[in-house]
Amino acid sequence: MTQRGMFITLEGGEGAGKSTNASWLADYLRSQGKDVLVTREPGGTYVSEAIRAVLLSPDLPAMHADTELLLMFAARNEHLQQKILPALAQGTWVICDRFTDATYAYQGYGRGISLQRIAELERWVQGTLRPDYVILFDLDVTTGMARAQARGRADRFEQEHAAFFERIRDGYRHRAEQMPARYPLVDAAQPLEQVRVQLQQVAERILRECTQG
Repeated sequence: MTQRGMFITLEGGEGAGKSTNASWLADYLRSQGKDVLVTREPGGTYVSEAIRAVLLSPDLPAMHADTELLLMFAARNEHLQQKILPALAQGTWVICDRFTDATYAYQGYGRGISLQRIAELERWVQGTLRPDYVILFDLDVTTGMARAQARGRADRFEQEHAAFFERIRDGYRHRAEQMPARYPLVDAAQPLEQVRVQLQQVAERILRECTQG
């Protein structure tokens, strides 16, 4: 019987460098002999990417917070069924740029949706599946917004005010404080080389614990 692959998610606010470092982490794990799939949320499949386009479009009118929440989980369900679960079942390690912690942070702490409501959808869509590790790229909001703005035209989320992103950061940090062993923290304000030193240390720990487990 094939051993299930590890499920690692990368989380953090805008401009924290998750996407930049996801491929680097995957390459490092491959150098250690692991089969690795890199994907993202919302997105990851054709249908989920179409939902992503709706969620992020700055050209569409504002949507109700519950609509946003349901679209997030609709995209997630498709992503899980078509891509993540089959890969894990084959023993592939999956690195996902954002997952349900982002929903708790953005829709829960950011939008003010009940965390219990999000938890109910999480149980319905994911069953017992949770990430094995959630690598949190922590960055102050001012620096993160400046980095995001430098990338070009802002998407619908990036157009939010600083207070929205402060609540998101607080949400992420609160979740990490509850389960620090599962939520390794990376100081994303450091130069890229230093961020990757931290990230390699996290990867080495995961590989060690995977072997011991």
